[in-house]
Amino acid sequence: MRLLGNIIWFLFGGFIASILWVILGILLAVTIIGIPFASQCFKFAELVLTPFGKDTELNIDKHPIANILWAILIGWEMAIGYVTIAAFFAITIIGIPFALQWIKLAKLALFPFGAKIK
Repeated sequence: MRLLGNIIWFLFGGFIASILWVILGILLAVTIIGIPFASQCFKFAELVLTPFGKDTELNIDKHPIANILWAILIGWEMAIGYVTIAAFFAITIIGIPFALQWIKLAKLALFPFGAKIK
């Protein structure tokens, strides 16, 4: 299931989403202030490329100030968007595995600093 899910995910948007995250990370890395945010964009790019079989381990206490800033400025909008997409996928039985991947992205979208992708 993991291989098939990753292939379907990759073909129907995972590759494009990953490239967009990499481009955003490169743009943020141009500024000194944006470098920590750029590293989080690269983390998203890795997970969005092939999310099946990977899990996220959140560690909010590792960088609390950065996580709070991210959650206020960017994170809550991304998390709501990912949960909304997950709700649309969860309507059908076939879409439930993809909905679970969107929920995984929503967790990472809210507090990415200190999170690890396994």
